[in-house]
Amino acid sequence: MPNMAMQKNPMPSQTAEERQHNFLEVALGYTVEQAIDEAKRCLQCKNRPCVGGCPVKVYIPDFIAKMAEGDFEGAYQVIAKSSSLPAVCGRVCPQESQCEMKCVRGIKGEPVAIGRLERFAADYHNANCKESPERPASNGHKAAVIGSGPAGLTCAGDLAKMGYDVTVFEALHLAGGVLVYGIPEFRLPKTIVQKEIDTLKQLGVKIETNVVIGKTITVDELMDEYGFEAVFIGSGAGLPKFMNIPGENLKGVYSANEFLTRINLMKAYQKKSHTPIQHGQRVAVVGGGNVAMDAARCARRLGAEVYIIYRRTEAELPARKEEVEHAMEEGIIFKFLTNPLEIHGDGQGWVKSIRCQKMALGEPDASGRRRPVPVEGSEEDIAMDCVIMALGTSPNPLIKSTTEGLDTQKWGGIIADELTGQTSREGVFAGGDAVTGAATVILAMGAGKNAAAAMDAYIRTKTKLSR
Repeated sequence: MPNMAMQKNPMPSQTAEERQHNFLEVALGYTVEQAIDEAKRCLQCKNRPCVGGCPVKVYIPDFIAKMAEGDFEGAYQVIAKSSSLPAVCGRVCPQESQCEMKCVRGIKGEPVAIGRLERFAADYHNANCKESPERPASNGHKAAVIGSGPAGLTCAGDLAKMGYDVTVFEALHLAGGVLVYGIPEFRLPKTIVQKEIDTLKQLGVKIETNVVIGKTITVDELMDEYGFEAVFIGSGAGLPKFMNIPGENLKGVYSANEFLTRINLMKAYQKKSHTPIQHGQRVAVVGGGNVAMDAARCARRLGAEVYIIYRRTEAELPARKEEVEHAMEEGIIFKFLTNPLEIHGDGQGWVKSIRCQKMALGEPDASGRRRPVPVEGSEEDIAMDCVIMALGTSPNPLIKSTTEGLDTQKWGGIIADELTGQTSREGVFAGGDAVTGAATVILAMGAGKNAAAAMDAYIRTKTKLSR
């Protein structure tokens, strides 16, 4: 019998008081009983609308049916057919605007907690399965992947399952891309990311770190000298944006990219860190996306009084609802309809305050959201000793400037076919944030998956693959 409860099983979590003082994972995960009970809420719809909402097309009803039977390993194996990073997706994928938004149970109540069930299945597998996945037989062909973020890892995993000899080239000293440098430990433990990467290595994926494509080696050299028959560019969008207002060059002003990288990748918050981060006691985070929430919640855990400054209202916040709620619970102060004009210094080169102006919402802009307009005479100075700009990112121009025949957008994104990832350069494919600009993990994974299929088709047209 299906469970017709109108509400999801709640996710066990650390209390707000506990978690604002540590970097441990906030959400603790379902118990076995909760997972089975939640899985029984699925109606097993024949038309499967939830699958249509998943960018990587996980067979959602199939894995949930296994969950309802208590076959958690079977559920994981269903997910793994489509997703190379199930433990990651179960934690950071915005299911509420994708698969769960399509769930029929959401019409008269809450949708099935698809993301929480995916996380449970992946965690169960990681904790209980000691066997390595079977390495596919080689087809005798080579493909290269640039970047080890979600797009690159997904592309590499799918190609490896097809029998390709795949090498991933990563600029940093640790694989994982935004999963390790951008998303905090309390949302995505790095041991989870490493486990997913280890699984890909067991499939035969090779990962070369400290390789900066465009400096250490070029795309042209990968293809012309090293024999890679196709290349996927999944280098992400790591170039931060600023407001270009006075005072942004003061000490104590960070891009969210730098702040989060130093916290997440370099562990600069630890007392014994070789590169400790200079953080303030009153911190302003400018922006309203997931990155802004991550930066604010990290600063809160460092002991600061934290303000999020956002020029629209709470209704327009682009961050996930869950992340906003967690931030509010943790005592972060939101200043809506507020826009920075200038950052003031203390005379010694450090941030002293931030001058802001009140805003009102006018007519909709090109994005469909109401445009914020300034309210005259509403300026105010707010005492701050640290400002973090979380205004988005754009692709690093290095690859496009060193790759012959690679067309790009004016703002830096690589131009690639939406369905295949094929770029203007034959044999070179691209996807994820390097193409779209900063977006979600799951959309990058979907682009990597599509590109892997297109790369396979491309190589097949050039030569007969052995199986």
